[in-house]
Amino acid sequence: MRRFGAFWWDFVVGDDWRVAVGIALALGLTALLATTWASAWIVLPLAVAAVLWISLRRAAG
Repeated sequence: MRRFGAFWWDFVVGDDWRVAVGIALALGLTALLATTWASAWIVLPLAVAAVLWISLRRAAG
């Protein structure tokens, strides 16, 4: 069971835990907005682009 959990941790989090947290927050925000706003789908692609940009900037800097 421990190795199974370690696999999923490594698969989801990978090298940068900040990216995993950012995408998890974006998924949560999209889910919350989907109950009240019909166009909530746009939040996730924008959040992914923002998280990727921040991650690349941190790696290059």
